[in-house]
Amino acid sequence: MIERLLMTPDQAEEMIHEAADSASLVISHAVDSLIAVAGHAAEHGGGHPELPNWLEFAHKLFPGPVTDFLLHWQVVVFSIIVWILLSFFCILAYRKRSLVPGKLQNLIEFVVEALTNLIVGILGESGRRYIPFLGTLFVYIFTMNIFGLIPGMFSSTSKLNTTLALAACVFIYVQFEGIRAQGILGYIYHFAGSPKSVVEWCLVPLNLPLHIIGELAKPLSLSLRLFGNISGEDMLLAIFVGLGIAITAAFHAPAWMPGLPLHLPFIFLALLTSFVQALVFTLLSTIYFSLMTPHEEEKHH
Repeated sequence: MIERLLMTPDQAEEMIHEAADSASLVISHAVDSLIAVAGHAAEHGGGHPELPNWLEFAHKLFPGPVTDFLLHWQVVVFSIIVWILLSFFCILAYRKRSLVPGKLQNLIEFVVEALTNLIVGILGESGRRYIPFLGTLFVYIFTMNIFGLIPGMFSSTSKLNTTLALAACVFIYVQFEGIRAQGILGYIYHFAGSPKSVVEWCLVPLNLPLHIIGELAKPLSLSLRLFGNISGEDMLLAIFVGLGIAITAAFHAPAWMPGLPLHLPFIFLALLTSFVQALVFTLLSTIYFSLMTPHEEEKHH
């Protein structure tokens, strides 16, 4: 300490330069790491930084037509894995159901009851027919969202083709229910704005294309919202993982030492946003059913 206090200006300046060089080295390693992560994403057509999954490791270790095919269709592969896992747990809970439910049965009953109250609260008692579809939609999307938070796994909802497919399912089902509930003429009348007066009928040429464009925009907004949020989560986690590794490497830590867990706080944020995005997708889908099908009070008139 005394030696540092008695340093000459030249020695102090030299020490400042050494500290600046060390900081520059840390920043350089961090930037190189982020560039490497971004290059990994670009190589596999991701377009944004993302953490590698086990299919990519398998492709590196065992290159061949099988791993090439699986890697090319990794979005579908991980979607099927989630579907199989959910089916397994549901079948397991159904087979072992009892009057005194276990933990798994309790969990599934809680989820079903919460989703039932949510959907019936918006659509009324007639909305019970949509609970299997909308409830499955929520559970499937939420599980796919958090699947990418597991090391070596991948969130299929971080790709636009998955979210577009989910939104297309909602769109087709909503249109089908609109035609079933109102008939073809009632369905067209609804799109025309349900005109009653002469002025409203004169506005049909304006209202009809606007309603059609608005209806086509609904699945697009659903898919883009979910895709943007989940891909943003994956990008954020990948960047901070790369930054933690870069900082560790800059200080010449042993190769076996993992990087600093800078991404850890964002995992909890990703869990929250994954739940919120699945809930928002389901809520908006429920509202689309409500807008397309006649309400209970309308049936009594």
